[in-house]
Amino acid sequence: MRQKTIGWVAKETGVNAQTVLYYERRGLLPAPSRSFSGYRLFNDESVRRIRFIKRAKELGFSLKQITALLALQGEQDASCAEVSSMAAGHFEDIEQKIHDLERMREALIPLVNACPGKGPLKVCPIMDSLDKPNDQEIS
Repeated sequence: MRQKTIGWVAKETGVNAQTVLYYERRGLLPAPSRSFSGYRLFNDESVRRIRFIKRAKELGFSLKQITALLALQGEQDASCAEVSSMAAGHFEDIEQKIHDLERMREALIPLVNACPGKGPLKVCPIMDSLDKPNDQEIS
């Protein structure tokens, strides 16, 4: 097993070297061995873990969640049910965010359509709507 430099690992995994260092500081990667001159030397397992982290981030998992997923890999008694439960909870969070974004979108459409995009700020319907008290609905 050949040891790899941080630059090679970064290029191979599609992240930058600072990201590799960040993952190491956060404990997502084990501390790499060092060359005689002090350079970090990574192994194939580090590359695999970075790819795992990157894919999990693409799916919206937080670093805290990814840490938990990686910890499960190291547990002999861990089950697929634990991962499924985490993924289902994450899915529910995403569904809620989508609902919230749709609500925001629906509130913004009439504001954007009502604004002529010119004239003095004091007659801007968007600013007027944002300046209303919280108990008044934005429309």
